[in-house]
Amino acid sequence: MSTPFARLPRWADYGLIPLINLLVAFFVAGIVVLLVGENPLKAAVVLVEGAFGSGQNLAYTLYYATTFIFTGLAVAVAFHAGLFNIGGEGQAYIAGIGVAVVCLAFDSILPWWLTFPLAIVASALVGAAWAFIPAYLQARRGSHIVITTIMFNYIASSAMVYLLVNVFKPASSMAPQTRDFLEGAQLPKLGWLLEFFGLSVRSAPLNISFLLALLMAWLVWVLIWRTKLGYEMRTFGFSHKAARYAGIGEARITIVAMLISGGLAGMMALNPIMGDQHRMQLEFVAGAGFVGIAVALMGRSHPVGIIAAAVLFGALYQGGAELAFEMPNVSRDMIIIMMGLVILFAGALEHMFRPTVQTIFASLSPRSMGVPAAKGEGA
Repeated sequence: MSTPFARLPRWADYGLIPLINLLVAFFVAGIVVLLVGENPLKAAVVLVEGAFGSGQNLAYTLYYATTFIFTGLAVAVAFHAGLFNIGGEGQAYIAGIGVAVVCLAFDSILPWWLTFPLAIVASALVGAAWAFIPAYLQARRGSHIVITTIMFNYIASSAMVYLLVNVFKPASSMAPQTRDFLEGAQLPKLGWLLEFFGLSVRSAPLNISFLLALLMAWLVWVLIWRTKLGYEMRTFGFSHKAARYAGIGEARITIVAMLISGGLAGMMALNPIMGDQHRMQLEFVAGAGFVGIAVALMGRSHPVGIIAAAVLFGALYQGGAELAFEMPNVSRDMIIIMMGLVILFAGALEHMFRPTVQTIFASLSPRSMGVPAAKGEGA
């Protein structure tokens, strides 16, 4: 008789399973590195040192992680409502317009600490507005959210090219970008935070939007697990029929969840535009909306897991650049392959090792699984 599957404790479900998938992904990536003629162990050392080996490298890793926290949270909120928002790329891209308009209008009038809140509101509103149309089409017209959000990614890309070339570009410039922002629209760096621990940061672009990302992660946790709306979203995501039976409006939850998701994705624009480039230019999102899908999957749609997964992908971005520099045979395309393997095992093959782990846990005693012993059992 086969051993029945056991329900995993939370620490195994949210920690052990993703860790196993991650280790397998890096093992397969090591084989790929070996096939191109490089030492996988040396590559791993270079990758880790490139991501965390100095204050500057760590600051770059956290800078990239900031972007992925926003987009990961955006995808996770939609996931909890049973929606697959694949349009974070376009929502973040078009939200740059809101950030740029605020910065261009107030950078010479207001200090950064007044411009920043206005830019936060503008980015969230524009991102939410861009997500509203696919949400409405699904809620009222039955259009599939995946198809419409993919289409809106391309629409956002084309619209940004037109706006940067014909509207925002200064008359004396050939580059498709806005003018440089003045100090009133430049976010202060967080280098002092790492330098407090004796780390040298130099010119790394880590800025206070990282703190905003952490705040948004906490607010998402409060929303999903501590509010009535979050309960309705999770109920709707678990079972549409049960939600309708409980009187939860399907159209309302779909639209509200997508508005929140689009707003979170839109806030991602703050990090590169105000925190690093100090201008809006083409392709500033750089695929972060799609990486956010992997971050949400790997983080199991929980804010704590999303932060950890965002740091991991930030490390792959930063450490991968160092790895491509130190090992010429390991190109940037190889780094994309590594990231793809992490996405593959953390997403599509997330349940590959779950039955084996469940079988192992089923063979353990109830106490070892964190289940209280039944009355009459030994202490």
